[in-house]
Amino acid sequence: MIIQARGRAGRAYGYPGGVTFPVVGMVGGGQLARMTHEAGIPLGIRFKLLSDTPQDSAAQVANEVVVGDYRDLDTLRAFAQGCDVITFDHEHVPTEHLRALEADGIPVRPGPDALVHAQDKGVMRAKLTEIDVPCPRHRIVADPADVERFAAEGDGFPVVLKTVRGGYDGKGVWVVRDAAGARDAFRAGVPVLAEEKVDFVRELAANVVRSPHGQAVAYPVVESIQVDGVCDTVIAPAPGLSPELSAEAQRLALRVAQELGVVGHLAVELFETRDGRILVNELAMRPHNSGHWTQDGAVTSQFANHVRAVLDLPLGDPRPRARWTVMANVLGGDYPDMYSAYLHCMARDPALKIHMYGKDVKPGRKVGHVNTYGDDLDDVRERAAHAAGYLRGTITE
Repeated sequence: MIIQARGRAGRAYGYPGGVTFPVVGMVGGGQLARMTHEAGIPLGIRFKLLSDTPQDSAAQVANEVVVGDYRDLDTLRAFAQGCDVITFDHEHVPTEHLRALEADGIPVRPGPDALVHAQDKGVMRAKLTEIDVPCPRHRIVADPADVERFAAEGDGFPVVLKTVRGGYDGKGVWVVRDAAGARDAFRAGVPVLAEEKVDFVRELAANVVRSPHGQAVAYPVVESIQVDGVCDTVIAPAPGLSPELSAEAQRLALRVAQELGVVGHLAVELFETRDGRILVNELAMRPHNSGHWTQDGAVTSQFANHVRAVLDLPLGDPRPRARWTVMANVLGGDYPDMYSAYLHCMARDPALKIHMYGKDVKPGRKVGHVNTYGDDLDDVRERAAHAAGYLRGTITE
């Protein structure tokens, strides 16, 4: 039997010659879209991309690219024509625009009722508190004097301030030690969330994927090591994490995905506290840096499972392929010609996996990542750190 996939207007979508597959509309042209597109290729899934520029990471490799502003509703509506589902590589599309697309009959995954919890930290904290998910002490603050009152209500300064929308990779986040230091957070004129500064041992991430009909899978909980507010290294699974706390983190992430109605990939970033608890730090409803290790270290990558989820296909096996996998981000440095470093890196470590994003090299910019895997954690970590450092130019031998 040949089943022909049709769009909302009854028009058939697919490849020439009668082979029909769904079209996934991806809003955003960054590296997450690039790697999600890559994961869909073996499945024959077509991608249509809404990108800021033709030079964006995913725009370099996708077949159908629309250049436009995701903040413009007419642009989004025009882009959605011919797509069977809309998904994202970032959370910045205005919530009201997503509601308009849904009202037009366009499947949006994750939908706006879920995605708003990754878009707005104030909404996220309120919802997590409502469903009894452990979080740092927090509240919205009005001005520096209110920050001082928030600090006095707890253990005093320092406290963490976050703009409720738009922050990422340490942007829109301040650690302040007095009321005067809080002034910068209010200059943008947007609501500010104050949180206690958690005394944590390390940062963890629980990555899960959920489909529209409620099937869900959980990846091993990982340790995420940050440098200057940017993810530097991810270790899968998190070394030394007790089976009980690991299972608790997975259950928590699966519950958050269900309670919020998430469809697709959800990353729950966590603090492991010194007294043995876990607290939710952030949510991301898209493929996430803490899940890049799955490209080479899991039976089914986060990107492949995100594609499966938004199309409501059965989800793939999330189990690891090796005892340890380490992901190290490749940041831009003073050596723009990273390709010349391949000879050394590949000869030194034939098992090394390099993933580059097609970005111009700028100091501190994420331009790629490497994955290593094996049975000896110290060896796996050293290989990843060496490759990332050599590509950046901070290691020369």
